[in-house]
Order: sequence, then structure tokens, then C-alpha cells
Amino acid sequence: MENLTGLNKDNNSFAPDLNLDATTGICELYGESYLEAPLPFYTKINNWLKEYIETVRGPITFNFKFLYFNTSSSRCILDILMLLKDYEESGGKVSVNWYYDPANKLAMMQEVEDFSADSDMQITMLPLT
Repeated sequence: MENLTGLNKDNNSFAPDLNLDATTGICELYGESYLEAPLPFYTKINNWLKEYIETVRGPITFNFKFLYFNTSSSRCILDILMLLKDYEESGGKVSVNWYYDPANKLAMMQEVEDFSADSDMQITMLPLT
């Protein structure tokens, strides 16, 4: 299975950078996500995760490092979290980390709490350094 990296360079400057590593199971989305039509971008991420879950079945650490994301991206983020929760419930080892800008901590905490409640996924919040 191949890694998935940097789709935004090819598709859209409003998409986040990404690095999904099939060897380590460490997955990162970072930067900004304010696509008007985010499904094509995020579908590639979901498809990669599904393949990883079906073929590798290794641990996943998913790190979100968003400086900003819009409402249309938030639904796609929730879809990722739901996929990770399903994997965890089937016995997969999953950890989710959400890195935030300390200057924007309160606003981001509310968003992350909503994601956690909607997906029933435990999300660890950490400051960006």
C-alpha cells in the first residue's frame, strides 16, 4: 500500500496538506481547509483509510493540525472520525490528536468537543508548537 501525500498541490490551494503513511499508520492533515466542494478531496482520504483498515489493519494515529476549516469541510472531517471510530470498535487501535493554535484555543475546543460528541471518538487536544 502506498502513502498518500500532498494532494493539495495538485488539486486546490484551499485544501489542507496531508501525509498518510501506510508504514507507520501516522496520518496528518494540516493547514487550512476551505474547499467549496470538499468531497473529491476527502473521498481520496476516506478511500485510503478504508484500504489501510482492510489490508494493513495496523494502528492509526490521526493528527489534525488545522489553522482553519470551513463548514463544508467539517462534515468531511466528521466522516473521517466516524470511519476511525468504526475501526476502533472492530478492534483496531486508533488515537486522534487535534493540534490547535493557542491564540484560538477556546473556539477550537468547542469545535473539537462537537466532533468528539458526534463521532463518539476520544480526541486529545494539544497546542501547536
